Amino acid sequence: MASFNLEDYETVEQRIKRFYADHPEGRIHTKNLTTAADRSVSTWIVKAEVWIRMPDVEADKHGWSKQPGAYLKATGLAFEIDGTGMANKTSALENAETSAIGRALANAGYSGNKRASREEMAKVARDTTPEAPIRAWTAEAAKLSTAGDIEGLRTLYSDAVRVKVAQPVLDGIKKYANGLSGS
Repeated sequence: MASFNLEDYETVEQRIKRFYADHPEGRIHTKNLTTAADRSVSTWIVKAEVWIRMPDVEADKHGWSKQPGAYLKATGLAFEIDGTGMANKTSALENAETSAIGRALANAGYSGNKRASREEMAKVARDTTPEAPIRAWTAEAAKLSTAGDIEGLRTLYSDAVRVKVAQPVLDGIKKYANGLSGS
């Protein structure tokens, strides 16, 4: 069990409030980077960008143009896994977005007394780091199907259910099994 106190960590909400107090015209933009392969292992990946208004900036020391107006201050990435912890049973994507925002704000200098946010440390507490290597459920099902291994497909399906793989992946494994069993 982790030995830290969540109360020692600032929430992402607190970081957001401090950011907008300093930059009322600033913006936080998020993008869902999740691929089909990520979803096959019940994972969501989100990128957050922190933008600030800098009306008088011309170019930086490297000569990169910075148009007056919006300036990308920092980015952050985060992931979550469906079904890990109570909130991720229904809101894994939203949690990934919140974590990405917290990381981007930390990279922009809004890290509070500790770099990690309370939400990130809660993830550590519930131990949701994906196992390495990530299992390629659909590819494994295709291989078992090609080999005619119905028992292997049944075991694969049971394993996928146990770790709460996304329903489309479960359906895909079942389709391979049905193809072998003739139903």
